[in-house]
Amino acid sequence: MAYFDAASAVPLHPVARQALLASLDEGWADPARLYREGRRARMLLDAAREAVAEAVGCRTDEVVFTSSGTRAVHTGVAGALAGRRRVGHHLIVSAVEHSSVLHSAEVFEADGGTVTRVPVNRAGAVDPSAYADALRGDTALAVLQSANHEVGTEQPVAQVAEACRAAGVPLLVDAAQSLGWGRVEGDWSLLAASAHKWGGPPGVGLLVVRKGVRFAARGPVDERESGRAAGFENIPAIVAAAASLRAVRAEAAAEAVRLRELTERIRARVPELVPDVEVVGDPRRRLPGVVTFSCLYVDGEALLHELDREGFSVSSGSSCTSSTLTPSHVLRAMGVLSEGNVRVSLPPGAAEEDVERFLSVLPGAVAAVREKLGAPAAGPAAPAADGDAVVVDAVGRRCPIPVIELAKVIGDVPVGGTVRVLADDEAARLDIPAWCEMRGQEYVGEEPADTGMAYVVRRLS
Repeated sequence: MAYFDAASAVPLHPVARQALLASLDEGWADPARLYREGRRARMLLDAAREAVAEAVGCRTDEVVFTSSGTRAVHTGVAGALAGRRRVGHHLIVSAVEHSSVLHSAEVFEADGGTVTRVPVNRAGAVDPSAYADALRGDTALAVLQSANHEVGTEQPVAQVAEACRAAGVPLLVDAAQSLGWGRVEGDWSLLAASAHKWGGPPGVGLLVVRKGVRFAARGPVDERESGRAAGFENIPAIVAAAASLRAVRAEAAAEAVRLRELTERIRARVPELVPDVEVVGDPRRRLPGVVTFSCLYVDGEALLHELDREGFSVSSGSSCTSSTLTPSHVLRAMGVLSEGNVRVSLPPGAAEEDVERFLSVLPGAVAAVREKLGAPAAGPAAPAADGDAVVVDAVGRRCPIPVIELAKVIGDVPVGGTVRVLADDEAARLDIPAWCEMRGQEYVGEEPADTGMAYVVRRLS
């Protein structure tokens, strides 16, 4: 098997494994106690905090260990908002933040706060000026990821931090995807990350709160972790997380060059090998090991199963792989094709021969899924009379069937004629306009229908 889902979790680094095993014997005691075993545990915890602070570029007393990256985000957002509640009740996030940030924003709205969701361009990046324009006198906090978890696009954190600093608004950076590659640049105020993203053990999160940032912990607290993360510290896991962060940073520069070459190879060759593919994400400002593409006329879940049978573990943002049956909020915000979406995220040490094998297997896997779905070579529909619209009834049928049915009939519509696609699958709202852009047809818009929506497409060529 070739594991190509490092954006979800990186396999445990050998250094992390060694540190974890060693500290299980030495770091089990309560670090708050004064006896020998407690002092030994405290020394391990303090050393881990110092190592993390050095990697992040902050003071040791600004570092808080939490039970996960999600918990770090929730704690950081809630604490910063509570600490600045006298300033106002306005929060700024980007439209492509991790779900942990968006869930925090939803809770804040439910409690009476207001949230501005800054849009992104088709590459998935925010415009720093849009963050600057969103800042208000009652803005309590702004949040921006350092790099996107689904498409790899790096965000202009330094420029946004500068605008926030000028307005006196703290910026929380979700650095989960990027911290293993290097420090986050810019004058940010809070930072969150997760150890399993860089090869540390699961269950260790990192929250940094700069001195001078107003912060009020929410919920029950105790004396541990500066009163910001209650409960007994998992010292063996924390020690392993710090050790692996230091280890991957030592290897990061050389490994980034190697992985960029491999992902650039995927970005260039996938459109050559597989027809009707859209490669998404910024082609230059992106994480070293992440490349994402979407395939027309493909069920994402079926494609992932095909690739799994061929020995590849990849991820997808397609709605058909989601329990919510809605496309990825990241792909939706970018306005790109969501069907048949594949995210390849290479872990450090990924082998070149595995990438080449993936490229050799992918065309057959995509073709097999398309054949099972009957796309695109089905019998033509009866041509429409001039001025009449062809109606495609795809109500009750999931992605990618509405787009497949549209593709079957578009050639039988006179130039200037229209097709009305009736669909109640949420992904159609994203995928039909994306199909039109890829195919050079005009997306007219959507209209209410008896069931679902009618998506109108005009044939241009």
